Amino acid sequence: MSKSLFRTKKIDQILKDMPEEGHGGGLNKVLNVRDLTFLGIAAVIGAGIFSTIGSAAFHGGPGVSLLFVITAVTCGFSALCYAEFASRIPVSGSAYTYAYVSFGELVAWIIGWALILEYAIGNIVVAISWSSYFNNLLQGLNIHLPFWLTTNGTAAGEALAKVNEEIAKGVAMTPDMQTIINGFNSAPELMGTKLFLNLPAFIIVGLITILTYIGIKESKKSANAMVVFKILVIIFVIIVGFFYVNTDNWNPFMPNGFTGVLQGVSAVFYAYIGFDAISTTAEECKNPQRDLPRGMMYALLICTVLYILIALVLTGMVHYSELKVDDPLAYVFDKIGLKWIGYIISISAVVATTSVLLVFQLGQPRIWMTMSRDGLLPKRFSNIHPKYQTPAFATIITGLMVAVPALVLPSSIMTDLTSIGTLFAFVLVCLGVLFLPRIQNAGAGKFKLPYINGQYIMPAILALFIYLFRTRVVDAVTNISNESHQEILFLVFLLIAVVVTAYTFIRKYSLIPVLGALSCLYLMIEIPVASWFWFFVWMGVGLLIYFFYGYRKSKLSA
Repeated sequence: MSKSLFRTKKIDQILKDMPEEGHGGGLNKVLNVRDLTFLGIAAVIGAGIFSTIGSAAFHGGPGVSLLFVITAVTCGFSALCYAEFASRIPVSGSAYTYAYVSFGELVAWIIGWALILEYAIGNIVVAISWSSYFNNLLQGLNIHLPFWLTTNGTAAGEALAKVNEEIAKGVAMTPDMQTIINGFNSAPELMGTKLFLNLPAFIIVGLITILTYIGIKESKKSANAMVVFKILVIIFVIIVGFFYVNTDNWNPFMPNGFTGVLQGVSAVFYAYIGFDAISTTAEECKNPQRDLPRGMMYALLICTVLYILIALVLTGMVHYSELKVDDPLAYVFDKIGLKWIGYIISISAVVATTSVLLVFQLGQPRIWMTMSRDGLLPKRFSNIHPKYQTPAFATIITGLMVAVPALVLPSSIMTDLTSIGTLFAFVLVCLGVLFLPRIQNAGAGKFKLPYINGQYIMPAILALFIYLFRTRVVDAVTNISNESHQEILFLVFLLIAVVVTAYTFIRKYSLIPVLGALSCLYLMIEIPVASWFWFFVWMGVGLLIYFFYGYRKSKLSA
């Protein structure tokens, strides 16, 4: 049985089984390199730059700009590995298909299940964030939706508790505090429990699902328009904000040391999630083997430059300690008296999060479609609509899976879960490249990952890492019996790094995928332990589904 669990698919067979456009359920090939770059930017620039960047800056100070560089380099390694796979296997399965070729069926299923965290669960967070921005925008226009229709029960309870706490301290009642109290008290009851529904989040997911159901051409045009708008707004914010920068705010550059900077890992990485999503549109590209790698790298480069500039402008305009707010970009301009710019930012935030929703709602159904073709999911998931040429059933299920939870659930732990699931996929994609057969000539226009022998470079990098983190290493080892779970994760990472480095030395592995895998693994261990617990629960549920359905129904089982 162990052998059949790791049965692999051959690249030639995957390409042979892929339906042709217009025949036997093939998808519509309309995307070029510009469209792919725009889709990448549409997926990346969203809730991260408009909200979570504030939390990261609060912990890391101006030094958070370095974290954007570190995270960009990490994502860059992963993007190069994705590009290598995308060039060789231009199908819609993304990391799932890549793992099927490299590691076999069980690992491919685990990756496919983990990607639900990135796309579907991640989109629940984005939908809730969209609702918040949209509601702020309406309030700016003096339009007020009922409080119970704009939030969930957990968030409403926390908001009321915070107001009561402020009142107990003797803080004067503000209009916002009164709105929360009145809104909570006026909420309808269902079976003795206050009813709260995040209706805007539910509606936007429904509208996006309709758009992705209708077709890739319509989705492409919408994404391109939204990307142009939000990039123009971000450049405008950077230019205007530059004139209000006080360089004294950049000193000290890392007020809480490098440890403080690393506290923002989850928030900053969350801001980068999405560049890999365009690999799910491989079957809708005119020339996927040439354009997919370029689109990924261009999108990542553009977003990194904008992120670094935004981080420097934000921490230069106000003191970093003021930035732990939900809408840091709007906040800094309100602080300097330019409230009208805050309204433009709110509009841009709504547009930006809409584009993220669009790309992820495109990605999830296409991964399910590919898993269904392999027999790991019911056949209906791979049904292509005869008129719209989209995976119709999978699109509807994705819409329901995102819209219903967004209506009632809080977003707190889902951000970390999304980051873990995505990083896990990145680690396996990077390692998977090492198992691909070498090709001497990639062919005209195809991407080939440059080979850099890591035999001596990797041990040197590991030695430097241990030297730089020597205090943490010594403390973790000497106090192992009473260490926190976070430090135990650090020691596990160190052990894995030593083993991988040893294999790299012996087998002369390529440096880029090894660095990519270890960089992503390091970012994973910096995510809170509570999120790891729920990640393992999620994976356990996935394995049950695989063993009770996917293993028996797999096309490779014959």
